[in-house]
Amino acid sequence: MLARRRLLRRSRCGRALVAEPTGPRTRSRSRDRFGLADKADDYPDRLSGGQQQRVAIVRALAGGPELMLLDEVTSALDPELVAEVLGVIRELKDEGMTMLIATHEMGFARDIADTVCFLDQGRILEQGPPDRIFGRPTEPRTQEFLQRIISAGRL
Repeated sequence: MLARRRLLRRSRCGRALVAEPTGPRTRSRSRDRFGLADKADDYPDRLSGGQQQRVAIVRALAGGPELMLLDEVTSALDPELVAEVLGVIRELKDEGMTMLIATHEMGFARDIADTVCFLDQGRILEQGPPDRIFGRPTEPRTQEFLQRIISAGRL
């Protein structure tokens, strides 16, 4: 985001949210959908981390992609903001958006994924449906990882 530009009025994201040709009701719903309606005149440095992540997702959606790649979109956020961003991602999945998500949010991955890939040292070690990967992993390294996150209360 450009620090000197207001969020929704002058940015590419703004055109996607404000200048939709489908009428004022749809424009308003789009802004409300991402919780950015009241931020149209704000500068990026006035946004929370969660709002900045949602703006990044909206900007990516503005091009009408068939697939979205999301790499640790919650890594630098506090817990309340994590929930905001994960809510947007869940909504996109429910609408049929195909996404490849790299995340350490194991509970979220288990709940939202169609397929889970466990990577170790840059390689896919194990992949399959979430219930199998999280419930009955076959690889010792996957089992070890899951035992650690369960012990830490992260799943």
